[in-house]
Amino acid sequence: MRANTLIMIVLAGIFGVLAVVLVNIWLAGQRNALAQSNGVQASSVVVAAMPLKFGDALSADKLREIPWPAGAVPAGSFKTVKEAMAGSGARQALQAISANEPILATKITGPGQRATLSAVLSEGMKAVSIRVNDVLGVAGFVFPGDRVDVLLTRTTRGEDGADKSFVDVLLQSVKVLAVDQVADESKDNPQVVKAVTVEVSTKDAQKLTLAAGAGQLSLALRQAAGSRGEVNERVTLADLTGDTPEDVAKRQAELDR
Repeated sequence: MRANTLIMIVLAGIFGVLAVVLVNIWLAGQRNALAQSNGVQASSVVVAAMPLKFGDALSADKLREIPWPAGAVPAGSFKTVKEAMAGSGARQALQAISANEPILATKITGPGQRATLSAVLSEGMKAVSIRVNDVLGVAGFVFPGDRVDVLLTRTTRGEDGADKSFVDVLLQSVKVLAVDQVADESKDNPQVVKAVTVEVSTKDAQKLTLAAGAGQLSLALRQAAGSRGEVNERVTLADLTGDTPEDVAKRQAELDR
């Protein structure tokens, strides 16, 4: 009787262990099946280990690899630091790159190339510099990456011999590439500037060159998200007659929000 009891206890223990093993195998299989059904496969992406500025040279200590879902790898990214550093000569940042931001081929130069304005120009676009001063340049608060409108102020002589001054909006939503000789978008310290370089088409480059000799150019800073064009009218001295009641009411309503 005792022998039978001992045998039953041993068999129960064996079956218990076997059941635990089988359950663990089944659970592992379910986890793998769930991961495959969700398409979650691990990959890696090279990101900046520290903030990078325009012109900063890439090195192994400034980069690191992090896990990334294989189905969401950004186009132009690098899987390994070795891949990002491949080639003859160091790469340089073409724009400000935040820490932990993926390193993309469009944000850096090729191996051994320098970070220049020509490298950041969009296809078919030109870089043109505009002379400004601390007032016309929005008091130094224009930075690379901003969008501005270019205004042209000029004076002509009418048929009656009197001078007539007016202002036209020459170009809208123009991208600022550089302020003076600085193209670093991460700089945020206001400074008095003498020139602003903007990105324009060939025709607009011709307009700017002609306008620079025809009158005075100034900039109007646009809202970051306000890149859409607006319908603008010429403003003359005759328009400087003061606010209408509607204008005052509109501004007061904005203050009361």
